[in-house]
Amino acid sequence: MKERQLLKIIKQLKLKYFGHVVRHNNLEKLCLEGAVEGRRGRGRPRRRWTQDVADWLGFSVRKASILAQDRDGFRSAVWEATSYKDPP
Repeated sequence: MKERQLLKIIKQLKLKYFGHVVRHNNLEKLCLEGAVEGRRGRGRPRRRWTQDVADWLGFSVRKASILAQDRDGFRSAVWEATSYKDPP
């Protein structure tokens, strides 16, 4: 399997799972949206899962959460975010 195809599949699965989680009120949604109290450790902040979602879709996580309520609209956004156009 080519590296590009593998990356596409991973992005699709990650975005689809994000849409699934934000449509339901459960522990996963609470963990995804929750904030941890206390101080952050030293060094560069780690890359968050939601940052990937925002970067791939091209808009904020809040807007992506609202869009995920409309399954068809979210599916088309995921398709657009994961479709590659090969250079000529």
